[in-house]
Amino acid sequence: MGLIYLAALAVSLTGMVTLDRRFHLFFWRGPVRAAVILVVGVAFFLVWDVFGITLGIFFRGETSFMTGVLVGPELPLEEVFFLCLLCYFAMNLFAGAGLALAAAAERRRASGAPGASGADVTARPERSQ
Repeated sequence: MGLIYLAALAVSLTGMVTLDRRFHLFFWRGPVRAAVILVVGVAFFLVWDVFGITLGIFFRGETSFMTGVLVGPELPLEEVFFLCLLCYFAMNLFAGAGLALAAAAERRRASGAPGASGADVTARPERSQ
C-alpha cells in the first residue's frame, strides 16, 4: 500500500500531460520555456517547504499510503511529485483560460455581437428632435 499516493500523483501527472498534448497548452506550445517555468516553480515551493520544515511549521504526516522515502528531513518523495503536479496544473489552467478567452472573443467578433469591434457600447445614441 506504500505506493498508492505516489501512483495517484503519477496518474494525475499523466492526465496533465494528456491535456497539455491535446490542447497544446504548456509543454507542447514551448517546451524549453515550459521546462524552465516548471523547474523554477517546483524549486520555489521546495525552498518554501524547507523553510517551513526548518521553522517547525511543516511536518511529514505518517500514513501507509506513502512510500516512506525522504528526500530531506520531513520531506517525502511524494512532495516533489505533488509540487510538479501543482505547477503543471497551474500552467495548464493559465494557458487553457487564455485559449478559452481568445476563442470567446473570436466568436463574438465573428458573430458581430455588440462590443465585438471594440467600439464603446455604453455610449448612448444621439436622439433626433
